Amino acid sequence: MYVCLCRGITESDVREAGRGGCVMPCQLKAKFGLKQSGSCGRCAKNIHELVELAVQGASTSTVER
Repeated sequence: MYVCLCRGITESDVREAGRGGCVMPCQLKAKFGLKQSGSCGRCAKNIHELVELAVQGASTSTVER
């Protein structure tokens, strides 16, 4: 599913970034180019929430092993 139509960012892109350690809002904005012209910025909150879920999921799966 697309999270950002302006930049063509998918949910899997966001989850991968979170699992890779890109979790701070400034890191996410830089990684996905959300500060560049042509980005409306409406997706920033959703992207941050998806990353938090991905990180929580990664932590949970590590603990369960």
